[in-house]
Amino acid sequence: EAEAAVCSRCRRAQLRLCLERLKGLVPLGAAAGRHTTLSLLTRARLHIQKLEDQERRALHQIEQLQREQRHLQRQLEKLGMERVRIDSIGSSLSSERSDSDQGES
Repeated sequence: EAEAAVCSRCRRAQLRLCLERLKGLVPLGAAAGRHTTLSLLTRARLHIQKLEDQERRALHQIEQLQREQRHLQRQLEKLGMERVRIDSIGSSLSSERSDSDQGES
C-alpha cells in the first residue's frame, strides 16, 4: 500500500510537470493566470488544430508553387529551344548572304 501511494505521488508530480511544460507551449491569451487542467487541455487541442490548419495551408501553397515552377521551367526550356532555332536560322541566313556577297565581287 505504501508503494502504491509513492507511485501515485510520482504520477501526480509527473502530471504537474507535464502540465507546466504544456503551459509554456500553448498560448494562453490574456487570462494567463490560473488555468484548470481542462481549460489548458482544451486550449492545447485548439492550438494543435490551428497549427495543423496552418501546416495544411503551407503544404498546399508549396504544391502550388512547385506546379508554377514546373510550368515556368517548361516555358524557359521552350524559349531556349526557340532561341536556338532562331539563332540557327539567323546564322544560315547570314551565311547565305555572305555566299551571295562573294558571288557579287
